[in-house]
Amino acid sequence: MATVTDNVYTRFGIRPLINAVGNQTVRGGSTPSAAVREAMDGADVNFVDMETFLQKTGDFIASRLDVEAAYVTAGCYAAMVLSSAAAMTYQHPEKRDQLPDTTGLKDELVFQQYQRYGYDRAYTVPGSKLVLVGDEDGCTAEEFENAIGPNTAAIIYLVQAEREGGVSLEEAVEIAHRNNVLAIADSAAQIYPLDYFRRNAKCADLVCFGGKYFNAPHSTGFVCGRKDLIEEVTAHGFIAPRPLGRGMKVDRQEVVGLLTAIDNWFTADHDQRSKDQDARYNAISEVLAGIPGVSTEIAYAERSHTLSSLRVSIDEATVGKSAEQVNDALEAGTPRIRANAGGDAVVINAYTLREGEELIVANRLKEVLTG
Repeated sequence: MATVTDNVYTRFGIRPLINAVGNQTVRGGSTPSAAVREAMDGADVNFVDMETFLQKTGDFIASRLDVEAAYVTAGCYAAMVLSSAAAMTYQHPEKRDQLPDTTGLKDELVFQQYQRYGYDRAYTVPGSKLVLVGDEDGCTAEEFENAIGPNTAAIIYLVQAEREGGVSLEEAVEIAHRNNVLAIADSAAQIYPLDYFRRNAKCADLVCFGGKYFNAPHSTGFVCGRKDLIEEVTAHGFIAPRPLGRGMKVDRQEVVGLLTAIDNWFTADHDQRSKDQDARYNAISEVLAGIPGVSTEIAYAERSHTLSSLRVSIDEATVGKSAEQVNDALEAGTPRIRANAGGDAVVINAYTLREGEELIVANRLKEVLTG
């Protein structure tokens, strides 16, 4: 394996990093497994009819998640864009080509203010408009329902495992259906445990996921749900005659990579994966043991594809550096290491660490903490 100080990136004057934060797009997304890369290489041998290919691959995903239909997209964001377009035009296919001009279409999407996030802009790309309800603390079911009007195409919901407040997902979907509008969910990383993944896939009329979270190629994702709506999503996809989603292409190799990754996700030994991550955290903890003002603890998440993280707590008065300063030093050093700084701790995520990198991280941490 090439080192982080001498590899393809350095040839082009780019400083690579060890990723100890997880599947963040700004850090490069994901690292497909050897099996996924092998499948992608196999897909490169032949060309394929993409219309049939996308239909069959959607059927494969749908069978794994026990949903009516699915469609591979260029990441979760693209899935959200296409879902929003489909919500506006599925009853008016003759108006597909006019988007983002929404004249004559229901074009409002009801969304709770407290759920706002950087990627909700995806829903407005086809010309639709967000109708925000409530405040930063949430809203009542009555407020949510009152926001649905004659121009509402759908309600949208951000599925989050840890955050609660406002109108629940189940209640929001019920309100939508009671008022004869669609429900669209962004469930990008909500893929573990596996029964939770399957439940999320069925939680709304259209549900969007990101492939990078289960080690598919970074720029892949999919949307699943009602068959008629997936057909409308496909009609806006990148091989349609005049496609809204032309700029959201997915290579045939990437599609095969996504399918292989999702198949592997459902057959993987996740208990062993958890043990392997813990072993990496324990190796880091052993290197840091005995450093004054430093302690470590593994934190487990009930619902998280990453399973766990290592919290390296730092007593600034004893160490002479804050967690933020330690984290900055890791990134500024060689090799470059990116972790998370939260409060009085540096947080390490082993999910995106390659074999042996935990010791590199541990030794650099020790140098920074004791230097």
